[in-house]
Amino acid sequence: MIDLTLAEIASAVGGELVQGAPDTVVAGSVETDSRLVGPDSVFFALLGEETDGHRFVPNATAAGASLVVTEHAVETTAAQIVVADGYTALAALAHEVVARVRASTADRPEGPLRVVGITGSNGKTSTKNMLRTILSRHGETIAPEGSFNNHVGAPISMLRLTHDSRFLVVEMGASGMGEIAKLVRIAEPDVGVVLKVGLAHAGEFGGIEMTQKAKSEMVTDLPATATAVLNADDDRVMAMAGTTDAHVVTFGTDASAEYRITDLTTDRTGTRFVLTHGSAGQPGGTADEDPQAADTQTVQLAILGEHHAMNATAALVVAHAWGVPLADGAEALASMTRAERWRMELLQAGPVGVTVVNDAYNASPDSMAAALRTLAQIVQPGERTVAVLGEMAELGEYSVEEHDRIGRLVVRLGIGQLVVVGRGAMPIHQAASLEGSWDGESVYIEDVDDAVRAIEEMVRPGDVVLVKSSKSAGLRFLGDRLGGVPA
Repeated sequence: MIDLTLAEIASAVGGELVQGAPDTVVAGSVETDSRLVGPDSVFFALLGEETDGHRFVPNATAAGASLVVTEHAVETTAAQIVVADGYTALAALAHEVVARVRASTADRPEGPLRVVGITGSNGKTSTKNMLRTILSRHGETIAPEGSFNNHVGAPISMLRLTHDSRFLVVEMGASGMGEIAKLVRIAEPDVGVVLKVGLAHAGEFGGIEMTQKAKSEMVTDLPATATAVLNADDDRVMAMAGTTDAHVVTFGTDASAEYRITDLTTDRTGTRFVLTHGSAGQPGGTADEDPQAADTQTVQLAILGEHHAMNATAALVVAHAWGVPLADGAEALASMTRAERWRMELLQAGPVGVTVVNDAYNASPDSMAAALRTLAQIVQPGERTVAVLGEMAELGEYSVEEHDRIGRLVVRLGIGQLVVVGRGAMPIHQAASLEGSWDGESVYIEDVDDAVRAIEEMVRPGDVVLVKSSKSAGLRFLGDRLGGVPA
């Protein structure tokens, strides 16, 4: 975090400094997990559903915290600020830090701090990682590790800013209405990206329409000086263009997209496509008509899956808006070996001699279907495809229907072997088994450990195995074991 005095922090969070000298400067990291606290850290004792952060103030103090922010006074040798609500205080401090860094960088030659917010039912983390890879070549870039995208993780990421930071990439997820709007108010993005509106977390939102409304919070309150980057292939996302005062830029495979994807292919070496910006990307337009208006770039990703072309393009669009040539962005993306741990991660030649695609960190109907299509595309003649699928969580009333649909898709794609793991995923097995035209076989196994043993006996050298589920299903470790990743 940037240097702030205790008095400045207390003022920013609307709290009372009950212990410590007001002019003492604090400059350490901001943490909500006492295990991550180090010398000079600020520890926010948050009240959670399962535990109370106030219990860990002694641990944080012993680890070197110079300040604890609490909702009631506790015994500690560290400085202490008492606030009415820890979550509100954390958000307020993040807002203050972003505003101060913006102000301090306003006149620097390379330009002020630029902030982008990214949301969508799928692809947020991959897009964030891609954009960080591009932007980090052009200046200090702050972006969260993993999926720090909620009302705690996103502010913690913002608080890593320094006065040397040039770019801030904020991943904005939500499990309910108003959560993205709060994050937008904290960060005040210069660019807001909406990737997709799908059924991920639809059970929590209360349906696809409410999901659309929640995701639209990314762009609704953007000012006219900002830019909204929207997926032209998703009608629900494109409907958001009419809800924002920001300048709208579109991307996708649709002919209307300002940044248009064509010639998209994927195989085991990765994903390749051509990205055109300008008149050549518009209906009826060609580069010959206005060569200066068209910019065409071939993009080669080492990352599997046609759906990653959309994520990569979104990242390229944001970087391009901030002055990074498409060619430079494409070169940066070519250096990435994976989008993120357990996201379409290719593991070659595991202990049983198979190729494993481990994509079991997250799952929704859209991402599950995309992963299955990728599996069908990358197989070579003579190889067998094996899909190991677990539950897609947080679908609510749509759960049975969407798992059933995935089971039928497995059959339609001609997957050679299906293994369904866990009770929540059983409708996948039931739907596939009912498809009489299928020559493949579906096996249902309730326990993950039993599934590992069964799959190791079932697969044979040359098989290409997809492991896909939500994180809660625990299949990502199964994928690692099949792919030979040490525990």
